[in-house]
Amino acid sequence: MTTLLLRLAGPLQAWGSAARFVQRTTENAPTKSGVLGLLAAAQGRPRDADLSDLAALRFGVRIDQPGSRLKDFHKAENPRTGRVMPLSDRYYLADAVFVAGVEGEEGFVRSLHAAVAAPYFLPYLGRRSCPPSHPLLFEGSLTERPLADALREAPWQAARWYRRRTERAASEGSRGMGGPQSMGGSGVFGVSGVSTAATVPSAPAAPTGGGTRTGAVELDLLLDCQPGETPDFSLRDTPLTFDPRHRQYAVRGVRTDHMDVPLAHDPTAHLRPITPERPRPTNTTSTATATATAIGSGSGSGSGSGSGQSLTDVS
Repeated sequence: MTTLLLRLAGPLQAWGSAARFVQRTTENAPTKSGVLGLLAAAQGRPRDADLSDLAALRFGVRIDQPGSRLKDFHKAENPRTGRVMPLSDRYYLADAVFVAGVEGEEGFVRSLHAAVAAPYFLPYLGRRSCPPSHPLLFEGSLTERPLADALREAPWQAARWYRRRTERAASEGSRGMGGPQSMGGSGVFGVSGVSTAATVPSAPAAPTGGGTRTGAVELDLLLDCQPGETPDFSLRDTPLTFDPRHRQYAVRGVRTDHMDVPLAHDPTAHLRPITPERPRPTNTTSTATATATAIGSGSGSGSGSGSGQSLTDVS
C-alpha cells in the first residue's frame, strides 16, 4: 500500500458534512468527501463519474493548526433575473492547517499524486472561495508507509507564527506561568450536530514533559476504522456520487488518536526574570536647608573678612 499526504492550508477553509439550506456549517477538520472531491477535480472527473475507487481509499487527517471559526452573512442575487436568493449564514475555519492522507494501491495512489501536481481543475479547500495558500504537496508527500505511520512521521506543517506562539507558551509553562490559553472549541465533528466525545483544541495543547526544558505539542489524528475496529464516532461523508441532481454519501466509522510533536529546545526556559532594583531618591529639600543654615551661621560671627571666608568655604 502507498500513502499520499496533502497539506491543506489557507486563509479560509470550509468542510461541511451536513450543511443544508441557509445554515452552511463546517466541521473542525477536513471531511473525506471534501478531500476525495479535491482529488477527483485534480483528475478532471465529471460530477457524475464513478467514485468507487476513490471511496475505497483509507482516509485520515492530522490537525496541525486548528484555526478559529468565522461566520459570514451571505447574500446572493441573480444578475440576469434580479432574483434574490435566500439569506444564509456560512461558517469557515480561518488560519487552519491540516495534513490529510489517503492510502491505497500503489499505481492508483501514484496517479493521484501526479494529478495533484498538475491538476485539471483548480483545487480548493471545501468551497470554491477557499483556495490553498501553500502547495498541496510537500517533501515526503508520497510514501510507502502505512497511513497512520505516515501521518505521525510527516513534518509539522503549522505556520511559523503559530509555532513561535506554541513554543513561547511552552516556555512560560515550564517557568510556572501556566500553559497556553485556549480560545475555546467544540467536538471535532460537533458543529453540525454530530455527537462525539473527541475534542480539538483551538490553541496548542499544554506542553508535556513534566515542566522540563523541552516540551511537546499534542496533535489530533482522525483515521478511518479498520475492519473489526470499534469507531469513536460515525460520519456520513463517504461520497458515492457527486451528481448535483442526487448526491449520495455513505457512513464511515472514525477512530481518534493523538501524537506529540517535540518543540524546539529553549536554553533559557529554566531562567526566571529578575526585577531590577530602583535607585534610591535623593532628598534635595534637606540638602538645601543644611546649606542655607551653614551660610547664615558664617555671616553672623566674626568680622567682614571672616564672613567672606565662610562664604568662600561654603562655595
